[in-house]
Amino acid sequence: MSLRGGSAFSGMGVAEHSKIIYMELQRKKVHRYVIFKIDEQKKEVVVEKTGGPAESYDEFTASLPENDCRYAVYDFDFVTSENCQKSKIFFIAWSPSVSRIRSKMLYATSKDRFRRDLDGIHYEIQATDPTELDLEVLRERAN
Repeated sequence: MSLRGGSAFSGMGVAEHSKIIYMELQRKKVHRYVIFKIDEQKKEVVVEKTGGPAESYDEFTASLPENDCRYAVYDFDFVTSENCQKSKIFFIAWSPSVSRIRSKMLYATSKDRFRRDLDGIHYEIQATDPTELDLEVLRERAN
């Protein structure tokens, strides 16, 4: 394990494929969301799943594991009070309270480096249970 940053866990790199998929979401609107996981063998953050532009927020939240951590990016479309169509990109650090402590530590210590590699994130949400990912939470943050 790498000891960069003083922690045995903080040496997670970001797979080039992960950056490309994120750019497709950000610039081309090819994906509604991307779910990332840490591949401990490769010591990098990789894409686990993508959702097409027509997929709903419920489909996104259903794709997050109930008992393990993940990073996710969600492209949230909404209409402002001035009736303007807008889009904001949310970075979500999903760390369910029932996940293993080792997993929580690994994701927590790798998050800042991974997040820095994703340009154009508007908001960040840390969630430990589904209620913290309610669609209203995104609406409130985006407005």
